[in-house]
Amino acid sequence: MITTDTVPAPVPPGPVTPEDLAAVLRLAVDTLSAAPAGTDWSRPAGGIAWDCWSTVEHLADDLLAYAAQLGPEHPPQDRYVPFVARRTHPGGPNNFILAEREGGPEALVEVLAASGGLMVSIARTRGPEVRAFHPWGLADPAGFVAMSLVETLVHLHDVAEGLGLPWEPPAGVCARTLARLFPDVRPDAAGPWPTLLWATGRRALPGRPRRADWRWYADAPTTSTAA
Repeated sequence: MITTDTVPAPVPPGPVTPEDLAAVLRLAVDTLSAAPAGTDWSRPAGGIAWDCWSTVEHLADDLLAYAAQLGPEHPPQDRYVPFVARRTHPGGPNNFILAEREGGPEALVEVLAASGGLMVSIARTRGPEVRAFHPWGLADPAGFVAMSLVETLVHLHDVAEGLGLPWEPPAGVCARTLARLFPDVRPDAAGPWPTLLWATGRRALPGRPRRADWRWYADAPTTSTAA
């Protein structure tokens, strides 16, 4: 007979990796590239305030900004790297990079792929001892990978919902991202992906109303030196 004493504890999902981000970015690019010709990218992106084009620009901007935070030999510990950002329209995202509208969706997706590729590349080369600023915690490279994953996973959800495209990311990546950035969130029986959508205020779950306020915890884990 199995008792509660013999039931094994849940296996931690493991750390996020740059390869996780590379795989999710490939899926994102493939998903957006599959939008039919003539798709209106000015549609609202799911339940957020931006349209689909602006949301993809915001995602590309985030990925490049995260790469930039890790870029200096001595990354800033209390501020962002001081790029000049601006809004192209009232209520839009505050970006320092934009995609050429004349190039259409292909240009937009290429900007996303380039920004994401730079983030993947720098995450592969920076040592685990590196720390850089984010308002929600002083993060190591793995933390910036996890933040890049959250941004990509949930904003692709927003855009795919707005454009009517399928978006179902790998459960394992979602579980690793939740474990790294949302230690306050217990997994739900619905699975890691619905739980991540709940954690970021995108949906309700049974017994869990939709979150009005949420945050993640970017601080790098501390290593105990106790014997």
